[in-house]
Amino acid sequence: MNFAFSDEQEELRKVVRQFLENKSSETAVREQMDTEQGYDPAVWTQMAEQLGLQGLAIPEEYGGSGYGFIELVVIFEEMGRRLLPAPYFATVALAATALLQSGDEEAKKAHLPGIASGETIATLAFTEANGKWDESGITATASKDGDAYTITGEKMFVLDGHVANLILVAAKTDAGTSLFAVDAEASGLTREALPTMDQTRKQAKVTFDGTPATLIGTDGQGWSVLEKTLDLAVVALAAEQVGGAQLCLEMAVQYAKDRVQFGRPIGSFQAIKHKCADMLLEVESAKSAAYYAGWCASELNDELPSVASLAKAYCSEAYFHAAAENIQIHGGIGFTWEHPAHLYFKRAKSSELLFGDPTYHRELLAQRIGL
Repeated sequence: MNFAFSDEQEELRKVVRQFLENKSSETAVREQMDTEQGYDPAVWTQMAEQLGLQGLAIPEEYGGSGYGFIELVVIFEEMGRRLLPAPYFATVALAATALLQSGDEEAKKAHLPGIASGETIATLAFTEANGKWDESGITATASKDGDAYTITGEKMFVLDGHVANLILVAAKTDAGTSLFAVDAEASGLTREALPTMDQTRKQAKVTFDGTPATLIGTDGQGWSVLEKTLDLAVVALAAEQVGGAQLCLEMAVQYAKDRVQFGRPIGSFQAIKHKCADMLLEVESAKSAAYYAGWCASELNDELPSVASLAKAYCSEAYFHAAAENIQIHGGIGFTWEHPAHLYFKRAKSSELLFGDPTYHRELLAQRIGL
Protein backbone atom coordinates (compact mmCIF):
# COMPACT_ATOMS: atom_id res chain seq x y z
CA MET A 1 0.00 0.00 0.00
CA ASN A 2 1.48 3.36 -1.03
CA PHE A 3 0.92 6.24 1.38
CA ALA A 4 2.92 8.77 -0.65
CA PHE A 5 1.10 11.79 -2.05
CA SER A 6 0.38 11.71 -5.79
CA ASP A 7 1.96 14.15 -8.24
CA GLU A 8 -1.37 15.99 -8.43
CA GLN A 9 -1.54 16.31 -4.64
CA GLU A 10 2.05 17.59 -4.50
CA GLU A 11 1.18 20.15 -7.18
CA LEU A 12 -1.80 21.22 -5.06
CA ARG A 13 0.54 21.63 -2.09
CA LYS A 14 2.90 23.76 -4.18
CA VAL A 15 0.11 26.05 -5.40
CA VAL A 16 -1.47 26.46 -1.95
CA ARG A 17 1.91 27.08 -0.30
CA GLN A 18 2.78 29.78 -2.83
CA PHE A 19 -0.62 31.42 -2.39
CA LEU A 20 -0.39 31.40 1.42
CA GLU A 21 3.17 32.71 1.46
CA ASN A 22 1.87 35.71 -0.49
CA LYS A 23 -1.45 36.18 1.30
CA SER A 24 -0.74 34.94 4.84
CA SER A 25 2.66 36.42 5.60
CA GLU A 26 3.53 37.27 9.20
CA THR A 27 2.56 40.90 8.51
CA ALA A 28 -0.83 39.89 7.09
CA VAL A 29 -1.48 37.53 10.02
CA ARG A 30 -0.69 40.27 12.55
CA GLU A 31 -2.96 42.71 10.71
CA GLN A 32 -5.93 40.34 10.84
CA MET A 33 -5.26 39.42 14.49
CA ASP A 34 -6.00 43.02 15.41
CA THR A 35 -9.33 43.16 13.56
CA GLU A 36 -12.61 42.01 15.06
CA GLN A 37 -13.61 39.83 12.10
CA GLY A 38 -10.18 38.18 12.01
CA TYR A 39 -9.85 37.54 8.28
CA ASP A 40 -9.45 39.33 4.95
CA PRO A 41 -12.64 39.01 2.82
CA ALA A 42 -10.63 39.60 -0.38
CA VAL A 43 -8.33 36.64 0.41
CA TRP A 44 -11.37 34.51 1.33
CA THR A 45 -12.93 35.29 -2.06
CA GLN A 46 -9.69 34.50 -3.88
CA MET A 47 -9.45 31.16 -2.07
CA ALA A 48 -12.91 30.24 -3.35
CA GLU A 49 -12.92 31.72 -6.85
CA GLN A 50 -9.31 31.24 -7.96
CA LEU A 51 -8.25 28.10 -6.06
CA GLY A 52 -11.60 26.50 -5.24
CA LEU A 53 -10.39 25.61 -1.74
CA GLN A 54 -13.74 25.91 0.06
CA GLY A 55 -15.39 23.47 -2.33
CA LEU A 56 -12.46 21.13 -2.88
CA ALA A 57 -13.92 18.15 -0.98
CA ILE A 58 -17.58 18.97 -1.64
CA PRO A 59 -19.17 16.68 -4.29
CA GLU A 60 -19.66 18.20 -7.74
CA GLU A 61 -23.46 17.88 -7.50
CA TYR A 62 -23.37 20.50 -4.71
CA GLY A 63 -21.05 22.90 -6.51
CA GLY A 64 -17.72 21.52 -5.31
CA SER A 65 -14.76 19.82 -7.00
CA GLY A 66 -15.38 16.33 -5.63
CA TYR A 67 -11.90 15.64 -4.24
CA GLY A 68 -11.31 13.64 -1.07
CA PHE A 69 -9.97 14.04 2.43
CA ILE A 70 -6.33 13.47 1.42
CA GLU A 71 -6.43 16.74 -0.53
CA LEU A 72 -7.87 18.45 2.56
CA VAL A 73 -4.98 17.09 4.63
CA VAL A 74 -2.55 18.78 2.20
CA ILE A 75 -4.44 22.09 2.45
CA PHE A 76 -4.75 22.07 6.24
CA GLU A 77 -1.06 21.24 6.61
CA GLU A 78 -0.14 24.24 4.47
CA MET A 79 -2.58 26.50 6.33
CA GLY A 80 -1.01 25.38 9.61
CA ARG A 81 2.41 26.41 8.29
CA ARG A 82 1.23 29.96 7.64
CA LEU A 83 -1.28 30.34 10.52
CA LEU A 84 -3.90 31.41 7.99
CA PRO A 85 -6.38 33.73 9.75
CA ALA A 86 -9.61 32.75 7.99
CA PRO A 87 -12.84 30.90 8.85
CA TYR A 88 -11.74 27.98 6.66
CA PHE A 89 -11.50 25.37 9.42
CA ALA A 90 -14.93 26.26 10.84
CA THR A 91 -16.55 26.32 7.40
CA VAL A 92 -14.93 23.29 5.78
CA ALA A 93 -13.74 20.93 8.53
CA LEU A 94 -16.77 21.49 10.78
CA ALA A 95 -19.87 22.80 8.98
CA ALA A 96 -19.43 21.27 5.52
CA THR A 97 -18.37 17.95 7.07
CA ALA A 98 -21.44 17.90 9.34
CA LEU A 99 -23.73 18.59 6.38
CA LEU A 100 -22.11 15.85 4.30
CA GLN A 101 -22.36 13.36 7.18
CA SER A 102 -25.98 14.25 7.99
CA GLY A 103 -27.47 12.39 5.04
CA ASP A 104 -30.00 15.24 4.66
CA GLU A 105 -30.28 15.92 0.92
CA GLU A 106 -32.34 19.10 1.35
CA ALA A 107 -29.83 20.57 3.77
CA LYS A 108 -26.91 19.69 1.49
CA LYS A 109 -28.59 21.30 -1.52
CA ALA A 110 -29.51 24.37 0.51
CA HIS A 111 -26.13 25.08 2.10
CA LEU A 112 -23.21 23.32 0.39
CA PRO A 113 -23.24 25.33 -2.88
CA GLY A 114 -22.88 28.57 -0.88
CA ILE A 115 -19.98 27.10 1.09
CA ALA A 116 -18.28 25.88 -2.10
CA SER A 117 -18.57 29.29 -3.77
CA GLY A 118 -17.22 31.12 -0.72
CA GLU A 119 -20.45 33.09 -0.24
CA THR A 120 -21.35 31.23 2.96
CA ILE A 121 -19.16 31.28 6.05
CA ALA A 122 -20.42 28.53 8.33
CA THR A 123 -19.55 27.04 11.70
CA LEU A 124 -20.60 24.38 14.17
CA ALA A 125 -21.82 25.36 17.65
CA PHE A 126 -21.89 22.47 20.08
CA THR A 127 -19.64 23.33 23.07
CA GLU A 128 -21.01 25.21 26.06
CA ALA A 129 -19.68 26.97 29.13
CA ASN A 130 -19.17 23.63 30.91
CA GLY A 131 -16.20 23.02 28.59
CA LYS A 132 -17.17 19.43 27.76
CA TRP A 133 -16.45 18.03 24.30
CA ASP A 134 -18.83 15.05 24.46
CA GLU A 135 -22.60 14.69 24.25
CA SER A 136 -23.08 15.22 27.99
CA GLY A 137 -22.01 18.85 27.58
CA ILE A 138 -24.96 19.74 25.32
CA THR A 139 -27.74 21.38 27.34
CA ALA A 140 -29.25 23.85 24.84
CA THR A 141 -32.82 22.85 24.04
CA ALA A 142 -34.92 22.85 20.87
CA SER A 143 -38.71 23.02 21.04
CA LYS A 144 -41.05 21.95 18.27
CA ASP A 145 -44.12 23.93 17.31
CA GLY A 146 -45.85 22.30 14.36
CA ASP A 147 -43.12 21.72 11.80
CA ALA A 148 -40.93 24.52 13.13
CA TYR A 149 -38.25 24.46 15.82
CA THR A 150 -36.87 27.14 18.12
CA ILE A 151 -33.61 26.91 20.10
CA THR A 152 -32.88 28.33 23.54
CA GLY A 153 -29.44 28.17 25.13
CA GLU A 154 -25.88 29.40 24.94
CA LYS A 155 -22.88 28.10 23.00
CA MET A 156 -19.29 28.97 23.82
CA PHE A 157 -15.94 28.75 22.00
CA VAL A 158 -17.70 28.75 18.60
CA LEU A 159 -14.97 29.06 15.96
CA ASP A 160 -15.63 32.18 13.86
CA GLY A 161 -19.15 32.30 15.26
CA HIS A 162 -19.19 36.11 15.16
CA VAL A 163 -18.76 36.25 11.34
CA ALA A 164 -20.58 33.09 10.18
CA ASN A 165 -23.71 33.45 8.01
CA LEU A 166 -24.77 29.90 8.85
CA ILE A 167 -24.53 28.28 12.27
CA LEU A 168 -25.10 24.56 12.75
CA VAL A 169 -26.27 24.02 16.32
CA ALA A 170 -26.43 20.91 18.49
CA ALA A 171 -29.42 21.01 20.83
CA LYS A 172 -31.54 18.59 22.85
CA THR A 173 -35.10 17.71 21.78
CA ASP A 174 -37.47 15.20 23.38
CA ALA A 175 -35.92 12.59 21.05
CA GLY A 176 -32.31 13.40 22.07
CA THR A 177 -29.43 15.37 20.59
CA SER A 178 -30.31 16.87 17.21
CA LEU A 179 -28.59 19.12 14.70
CA PHE A 180 -30.11 22.37 13.43
CA ALA A 181 -29.29 25.08 10.91
CA VAL A 182 -29.67 28.67 12.11
CA ASP A 183 -29.37 31.75 9.92
CA ALA A 184 -27.11 34.47 11.32
CA GLU A 185 -29.92 37.02 10.87
CA ALA A 186 -32.49 34.94 12.80
CA SER A 187 -34.43 36.59 15.61
CA GLY A 188 -33.30 35.93 19.17
CA LEU A 189 -29.69 35.29 18.08
CA THR A 190 -26.89 37.31 19.66
CA ARG A 191 -23.17 36.85 19.01
CA GLU A 192 -20.20 38.15 20.92
CA ALA A 193 -16.53 37.75 20.01
CA LEU A 194 -14.51 36.25 22.86
CA PRO A 195 -11.02 37.30 23.93
CA THR A 196 -8.68 34.45 22.93
CA MET A 197 -5.09 33.56 23.68
CA ASP A 198 -4.60 32.57 20.04
CA GLN A 199 -5.74 35.66 18.17
CA THR A 200 -5.24 33.99 14.78
CA ARG A 201 -8.32 31.81 15.41
CA LYS A 202 -11.31 33.80 16.59
CA GLN A 203 -14.03 32.37 18.84
CA ALA A 204 -17.45 33.62 19.86
CA LYS A 205 -20.23 33.19 22.37
CA VAL A 206 -23.56 32.60 20.62
CA THR A 207 -26.82 32.97 22.53
CA PHE A 208 -30.20 31.64 21.34
CA ASP A 209 -33.47 32.95 22.76
CA GLY A 210 -36.36 31.25 21.00
CA THR A 211 -34.35 31.38 17.78
CA PRO A 212 -35.97 29.78 14.69
CA ALA A 213 -34.04 26.75 13.43
CA THR A 214 -34.31 24.09 10.74
CA LEU A 215 -33.76 20.44 11.63
CA ILE A 216 -30.89 18.72 9.81
CA GLY A 217 -31.11 14.96 9.45
CA THR A 218 -33.21 12.90 11.86
CA ASP A 219 -34.56 14.21 15.15
CA GLY A 220 -32.62 12.61 18.01
CA GLN A 221 -29.82 11.25 15.77
CA GLY A 222 -27.62 14.33 15.88
CA TRP A 223 -24.84 12.93 18.06
CA SER A 224 -23.93 10.13 15.63
CA VAL A 225 -23.45 12.81 12.94
CA LEU A 226 -21.51 15.06 15.33
CA GLU A 227 -19.29 12.23 16.53
CA LYS A 228 -18.17 11.38 13.00
CA THR A 229 -17.82 15.08 12.17
CA LEU A 230 -15.54 15.60 15.18
CA ASP A 231 -13.41 12.59 14.26
CA LEU A 232 -12.89 14.07 10.79
CA ALA A 233 -12.30 17.54 12.24
CA VAL A 234 -9.56 16.35 14.62
CA VAL A 235 -7.81 14.66 11.68
CA ALA A 236 -7.91 17.99 9.81
CA LEU A 237 -6.58 19.70 12.95
CA ALA A 238 -3.79 17.10 13.28
CA ALA A 239 -2.72 17.91 9.71
CA GLU A 240 -2.74 21.61 10.56
CA GLN A 241 -0.64 20.92 13.67
CA VAL A 242 1.90 19.02 11.56
CA GLY A 243 2.26 22.03 9.26
CA GLY A 244 2.88 24.36 12.20
CA ALA A 245 5.32 21.95 13.87
CA GLN A 246 7.28 21.56 10.62
CA LEU A 247 7.67 25.33 10.30
CA CYS A 248 8.81 25.62 13.95
CA LEU A 249 11.45 22.97 13.23
CA GLU A 250 12.62 24.79 10.09
CA MET A 251 12.71 28.12 11.95
CA ALA A 252 14.76 26.63 14.81
CA VAL A 253 17.25 24.84 12.52
CA GLN A 254 17.80 27.95 10.40
CA TYR A 255 18.45 30.07 13.50
CA ALA A 256 20.84 27.43 14.85
CA LYS A 257 22.82 27.73 11.59
CA ASP A 258 22.79 31.55 11.52
CA ARG A 259 23.37 32.47 15.17
CA VAL A 260 27.05 32.58 16.08
CA GLN A 261 28.33 32.42 19.66
CA PHE A 262 31.92 31.92 20.84
CA GLY A 263 33.00 32.02 17.20
CA ARG A 264 30.81 29.16 15.94
CA PRO A 265 27.14 28.56 14.98
CA ILE A 266 25.06 27.52 17.99
CA GLY A 267 23.87 24.52 15.97
CA SER A 268 27.31 22.99 16.47
CA PHE A 269 26.73 22.75 20.24
CA GLN A 270 25.56 19.35 21.41
CA ALA A 271 22.62 20.65 23.48
CA ILE A 272 21.16 22.44 20.44
CA LYS A 273 21.82 19.42 18.20
CA HIS A 274 19.86 17.22 20.60
CA LYS A 275 16.93 19.63 20.69
CA CYS A 276 16.75 19.79 16.89
CA ALA A 277 17.11 16.00 16.55
CA ASP A 278 14.30 15.39 19.06
CA MET A 279 12.07 17.91 17.25
CA LEU A 280 12.74 16.22 13.90
CA LEU A 281 11.84 12.80 15.29
CA GLU A 282 8.58 14.07 16.79
CA VAL A 283 7.56 16.07 13.70
CA GLU A 284 8.17 13.11 11.37
CA SER A 285 6.24 10.80 13.70
CA ALA A 286 3.40 13.33 13.83
CA LYS A 287 3.32 13.38 10.03
CA SER A 288 2.98 9.60 9.96
CA ALA A 289 0.09 9.73 12.44
CA ALA A 290 -1.70 12.58 10.64
CA TYR A 291 -1.25 11.11 7.16
CA TYR A 292 -2.49 7.68 8.21
CA ALA A 293 -5.48 9.29 9.94
CA GLY A 294 -6.09 11.23 6.72
CA TRP A 295 -6.15 7.99 4.75
CA CYS A 296 -8.61 6.46 7.25
CA ALA A 297 -10.76 9.60 6.95
CA SER A 298 -10.76 9.38 3.15
CA GLU A 299 -11.89 5.75 3.37
CA LEU A 300 -14.26 6.38 6.32
CA ASN A 301 -13.15 2.98 7.60
CA ASP A 302 -13.61 1.32 11.00
CA GLU A 303 -10.19 2.48 12.18
CA LEU A 304 -11.06 6.16 11.90
CA PRO A 305 -12.39 6.75 15.48
CA SER A 306 -9.35 5.25 17.20
CA VAL A 307 -6.79 6.62 14.73
CA ALA A 308 -8.34 10.12 14.88
CA SER A 309 -7.90 10.24 18.67
CA LEU A 310 -4.38 8.83 18.42
CA ALA A 311 -3.37 11.44 15.82
CA LYS A 312 -4.93 14.29 17.80
CA ALA A 313 -3.15 13.31 21.02
CA TYR A 314 0.26 12.80 19.40
CA CYS A 315 0.21 15.76 17.00
CA SER A 316 -0.94 18.11 19.79
CA GLU A 317 2.04 17.23 21.95
CA ALA A 318 4.51 17.22 19.05
CA TYR A 319 3.41 20.70 17.90
CA PHE A 320 3.48 22.20 21.37
CA HIS A 321 6.92 20.74 22.06
CA ALA A 322 8.25 22.00 18.71
CA ALA A 323 6.85 25.49 19.34
CA ALA A 324 8.33 25.59 22.87
CA GLU A 325 11.75 24.32 21.76
CA ASN A 326 11.78 26.83 18.89
CA ILE A 327 11.53 29.60 21.48
CA GLN A 328 14.28 28.01 23.61
CA ILE A 329 16.68 27.70 20.66
CA HIS A 330 16.06 31.35 19.72
CA GLY A 331 16.83 32.42 23.28
CA GLY A 332 15.91 35.97 24.32
CA ILE A 333 14.66 37.09 20.90
CA GLY A 334 12.23 34.15 20.83
CA PHE A 335 10.39 35.52 23.87
CA THR A 336 9.61 38.89 22.31
CA TRP A 337 6.25 39.91 20.79
CA GLU A 338 8.07 41.04 17.66
CA HIS A 339 9.21 37.50 16.85
CA PRO A 340 6.81 35.06 15.12
CA ALA A 341 7.73 32.18 17.47
CA HIS A 342 5.06 33.21 19.99
CA LEU A 343 2.33 33.13 17.32
CA TYR A 344 3.05 29.44 16.72
CA PHE A 345 3.34 28.79 20.46
CA LYS A 346 -0.15 30.21 21.04
CA ARG A 347 -1.65 28.36 18.07
CA ALA A 348 -0.02 25.14 19.32
CA LYS A 349 -1.52 25.57 22.78
CA SER A 350 -5.02 26.47 21.57
CA SER A 351 -5.00 23.58 19.07
CA GLU A 352 -3.85 21.21 21.81
CA LEU A 353 -6.98 22.05 23.83
CA LEU A 354 -9.43 22.31 20.91
CA PHE A 355 -11.80 19.30 20.71
CA GLY A 356 -10.18 17.83 23.83
CA ASP A 357 -6.58 17.73 25.08
CA PRO A 358 -4.23 14.73 24.64
CA THR A 359 -5.34 13.19 27.96
CA TYR A 360 -9.00 13.34 26.85
CA HIS A 361 -8.18 11.70 23.52
CA ARG A 362 -6.04 8.97 25.08
CA GLU A 363 -8.97 8.16 27.36
CA LEU A 364 -11.29 8.18 24.34
CA LEU A 365 -8.86 5.95 22.42
CA ALA A 366 -8.77 3.48 25.32
CA GLN A 367 -12.58 3.35 25.35
CA ARG A 368 -12.79 2.91 21.59
CA ILE A 369 -10.38 -0.02 21.48
CA GLY A 370 -12.00 -1.63 24.52
CA LEU A 371 -9.32 -1.12 27.17
